[in-house]
Amino acid sequence: MEMIQIVGLGLIATILILIIKEQKPMFAFLIAVSTGIMIFMYLVGKIGGIIEVLEQLAESSGVQMIYLKTILKIIGIAYIAEFGAQIVRDAGQDSIASKIELAGKVLIMVLAIPIISIIIETVIKMLPV
Repeated sequence: MEMIQIVGLGLIATILILIIKEQKPMFAFLIAVSTGIMIFMYLVGKIGGIIEVLEQLAESSGVQMIYLKTILKIIGIAYIAEFGAQIVRDAGQDSIASKIELAGKVLIMVLAIPIISIIIETVIKMLPV
């Protein structure tokens, strides 16, 4: 049922955008952005529930919370970078959207370095000397 509401909102916004785009392109863009933000804000509550479940699983399995938090930050950066790039692309600025995606990838790599180094250290310890 929730997906039907999201699709309905998207379809209504799309129809409005198509009608308004010819006369007022700025309003059409604002409708697109506000629709995207409304969908994103609706999903934030769902994401909070997912994070709680993942934290409980991490605690019960003995995984250090620093790893889970780092992975969640990486996922968050990926989603936010994609969302921002799509909005900028909607405005017709593909080159800026590409830069946003690049920045997201670099920030993900920066956050992943501690996890990658721990994996490499673990593999090296497992190798016979």
